[in-house]
Amino acid sequence: MALLLDDLAPCRRNDLPRGITSVCSAHPLVLRAALRHGRDTGETVLIEATCNQVNHQGGYTGMRPTDFRDMVTELARQENCPEALIVLGGDHLGPNPWRHLSADLAMAEAAAMIEAYVLAGFRKIHLDASMGCAGEPEALDDDTCAMRAVQLAAVAERAADQTGGPRPRYIIGTEVPPPGGADHVLDTVPPTDPEAARQTIAIHRRAFANAGLEDAFARVLGIVVQPGVEFGNHNVIAYDPAAAKALSRILDDEPDLVFEAHSTDYQGVRPLSDLIRDGFAILKVGPELTFILREALYALDLIASDLLPDYGDRPLMHAMEALMCARSGNWSRHYSGASGQQRLLRHYSLSDRIRYYWAQPEAEAAVATLFNALRGQKLPRPLLWQHMPAASHFADTPFDPEALVIWRIRECLRAYSAACASQLEAVA
Repeated sequence: MALLLDDLAPCRRNDLPRGITSVCSAHPLVLRAALRHGRDTGETVLIEATCNQVNHQGGYTGMRPTDFRDMVTELARQENCPEALIVLGGDHLGPNPWRHLSADLAMAEAAAMIEAYVLAGFRKIHLDASMGCAGEPEALDDDTCAMRAVQLAAVAERAADQTGGPRPRYIIGTEVPPPGGADHVLDTVPPTDPEAARQTIAIHRRAFANAGLEDAFARVLGIVVQPGVEFGNHNVIAYDPAAAKALSRILDDEPDLVFEAHSTDYQGVRPLSDLIRDGFAILKVGPELTFILREALYALDLIASDLLPDYGDRPLMHAMEALMCARSGNWSRHYSGASGQQRLLRHYSLSDRIRYYWAQPEAEAAVATLFNALRGQKLPRPLLWQHMPAASHFADTPFDPEALVIWRIRECLRAYSAACASQLEAVA
């Protein structure tokens, strides 16, 4: 039976901590990989969208919550993944996309977004009203954050009543790494101060109670804290259990909660297993999955360039370079240095801001050209050894490029899956 979100805190209470991977991506091949993995393993498939990515106005993907839900539902049907395994979540749901407006106007938009998410069937809701709006400080105090989170929770509760479906499960807390990773080389990232985490929980509990939403607070699954993990453009800060020991202990006094860890990308099985053991039961991953997607696509671009005389010299990579240079808004504030350094980061940064471009028509056309060129070809084993040696089992048979990309993404998901079950396997 699949592990459910509601099982996470009881598992920890019973000294058998388990975890769930949260896939934070809107790319269809990443979602196919997640759904195929769930189909084959029977594990919960938790898929989350962010406030900037998907909202009632369309977000940067152009999708509203119903559009995102319908896309996932259709991909699940195609992949034969049971609907019962799928949980949709909304991340950082609050006024962030509209923080240039006054607080009242921004919160009105946030409320409309929350309502749209819940009406569309999203049932894991991260309430995040931590950011200042026009005329306010950049970061708000805990009382204001909690008050606004309660306002949004009330909207979610009313929307759930309209649908007649299950009530939402909530995540609170806002101390997270920068979305998509940091922009500079990192030396260390301190974990959240335990007393700050305790205060966040206490203030939210009181604010929910004052609003008569005790039942909603009882469905708060966890709190977002910084465990001391992060990645920048060039490097990764791995989890240090000793540094987070005091933070982990606060869950002893909050038996109904777990931690949610953001930016767990690139950690590897051992650090991920340690995170779960220490109470970080929800592991969010996004840029690593699309970094691997890009890695696989570029390897196939090289293979096609070497194999097929009429294909050209890395046309996919050149198309992406032209696209990113023509529309620099998604990377120019994040990639510094000389032109050569910026070019390297555009394609190979761990923050993977190239992920914002795959849905553009030029990128989709270049990927389609690549896939059409290779589909049905027999790839020589030495060529795979040269450009993607781990995929040599795809050699010498009629080739399906989508299958290779999905396999490669699933290799990452298998590492998360192994970490999420590691404590159970240790006991067994």
